[in-house]
Amino acid sequence: MKAVGGTAANMTVVAPGVQTTVQDVDGRSGLWDVGVPPSGAFDELSMALANAAVGNPPTAAGLECVVRGPVLRFDRPTLLALTGAVPAAHLDGRPVAVGAVLRVPAGGVLDVGPLDGPGMRGYLAVAGGLNVPRVLGSRSTFILGGFGGMEGRPLAAGDEIVIDSTENLTSPVEVSSVLPALTNSWALRVIPGPHGAPDHFTEGGIEDFFAAQWQVDHRADRTGVRLIGPAPGWARVDGGEAGLHPSNLHDSAYPVGGIMLTGDTAVIVGKDGPSLGGFVVPAVVIGADRWKVGQLRPGDQLRLVPTTPQVADAAMAARRRRLSDPRAAVAQAFAIQRGRGKPTSKPPPVASPPVTSPSAAPPPVASSARPDAMVVREADTGSPAYSIRRSGDRHLLVEAGEAELDLCVRVWIHLLAQALRSNRPGGVTEIVEGVRSLLVAVDDSRIALSRLADHLASLTASLDDPATVTLTVREVTLPIAFDHPETHQAMRRYAASVRPDAPWCPDNVEFIRRVNDLSARSEVFDIVAAATYLVIGLGDVYLGAPVAVPIDPRHRLVTTKYNPARTWTPQNAVGIGGIYLCVYGMEGPDGYQLVGRTVPIWRMSGGDEQPWLLRQFDRLRFTPVSTEELAHQRAEIKAGRADLVMRPATFSVQEVAALTNANAGEIATVRADRRAAFDAERMRWSA
Repeated sequence: MKAVGGTAANMTVVAPGVQTTVQDVDGRSGLWDVGVPPSGAFDELSMALANAAVGNPPTAAGLECVVRGPVLRFDRPTLLALTGAVPAAHLDGRPVAVGAVLRVPAGGVLDVGPLDGPGMRGYLAVAGGLNVPRVLGSRSTFILGGFGGMEGRPLAAGDEIVIDSTENLTSPVEVSSVLPALTNSWALRVIPGPHGAPDHFTEGGIEDFFAAQWQVDHRADRTGVRLIGPAPGWARVDGGEAGLHPSNLHDSAYPVGGIMLTGDTAVIVGKDGPSLGGFVVPAVVIGADRWKVGQLRPGDQLRLVPTTPQVADAAMAARRRRLSDPRAAVAQAFAIQRGRGKPTSKPPPVASPPVTSPSAAPPPVASSARPDAMVVREADTGSPAYSIRRSGDRHLLVEAGEAELDLCVRVWIHLLAQALRSNRPGGVTEIVEGVRSLLVAVDDSRIALSRLADHLASLTASLDDPATVTLTVREVTLPIAFDHPETHQAMRRYAASVRPDAPWCPDNVEFIRRVNDLSARSEVFDIVAAATYLVIGLGDVYLGAPVAVPIDPRHRLVTTKYNPARTWTPQNAVGIGGIYLCVYGMEGPDGYQLVGRTVPIWRMSGGDEQPWLLRQFDRLRFTPVSTEELAHQRAEIKAGRADLVMRPATFSVQEVAALTNANAGEIATVRADRRAAFDAERMRWSA
């Protein structure tokens, strides 16, 4: 196979191992708002220490491996370092230690070996870093999206990768003494919220959440780590328009490390996780402990230990000091070992910060109350009530209005996001719009969350009244094949492997018919085809996928999301969850009820062209076609011979108000009938 990144290969894959990928430490930034995850090393601390060991800059790309590492041959002398869960690596048949600087001769062969615990992932850094193309700003691999790294996939036997220049590297340093300790019993420090009691959980329910001992489920990967533990103590019976389950909320962005509850199942959002979704987040893993999530192994035990922002900030500052001067950190570790009267030649690894077993975890901070808001404002003329809360130690979450769909609130959120983009402080890395929320991510070494909260509050004072704003948008028409065979394949897979007794099995469309008081399945399709949808979020799950709502309330079918979520959804499936519709940009997990399939709405051309096709507040229409016609249109679009049908349009809240006023009686009747059917369905569940 031809070398990637140059004309002469320096590293050849003899055997690829199990899902070995190219990753860098930080991954992609600035694209969370259109559903592009950061990717990058799941255990970024171990990857950073591997780079430091061989003198690489922090941005250098290396390898991440799971279960079984690769066998690699090098055609020139080089330096390597292994970190993470690598217990039995060999270089030319001789065992090697993690954290050591390995001098590999020309023709040398490294066998990373099995990764059978403790820990889940191992990392390899090569002096100079791996020279693969940057895609959307990073060399990291996003397998589900099919881009980055080695053509968007894991390594394969015969792959050849160029090693980048070794000029201007710092001197190597052995880092074994400062590697984080691995275990099968973990304590993850978390900041409670942004969602808590009494809005979403009972006081006892949130206390039980933090008191529980959790187990890592076998369904744990880079998208998210599922946990096995107690059922949440909910404070409400459902999510209203957002869905039948109390975990459902109007779509809001997740932080990496956020612990979302998809139904009654807790999932820690991973480095390849979704940016936008409709589930509550009762806690977020602090930045200094996020590396541990990448080392969680199925069957491991863990506790979620509430802590304060001050503790989180101090822990991250300590980690940055260690990585900025690894030689000093190593010297300090040796000094500590000498002070304890232990040998100084090869001291055992020490945790950074200390890993605590669940039984020895420190007592939790107060976490049963509603998470404290940094800013709270009451409604004013032209402005809804809003709050600003921490979502971990690297994100702020603005939530506006009541817990319901209000397009006036949605436009206000958009105006605030636009104002922040125009008046963006240094250190703001992501700005993600939700239905009634705005998630802002920061580089916390450059800007404090308290300063950003004040800045956001100041911006709200100058926003236009959303009721008076007219937005310039587009009307986009998509073909749709209802009852597409691949959507039914997803339903069958779910019933076979996840939850065969779910009320939406075996047929999602029949479930939608039932909970919306419709007389025939065909009426579901008729309503979708008649509706004009308004795109009010992007990246709902992944890659430019829209979350959209019918402009006319009579077309707002109400469903619930899967509980637990699906593990597979076909690319470009169309689904409904709560009152929202989503077009899936790629294959992946999620939980909307599936009704059909359409054409791609994300296209990687390989050039500079923007790959996401839809924009906030686009008007979206569907034209029914057969399965065969859809296959033809998909092929034509892929070949560049056809494109979507678009025309200029506008959107304003006044338009919706006029439509609602003109049809108030019919809308009220439709809503009442659907609410009654919705309640009857929930009663059947509990019967």
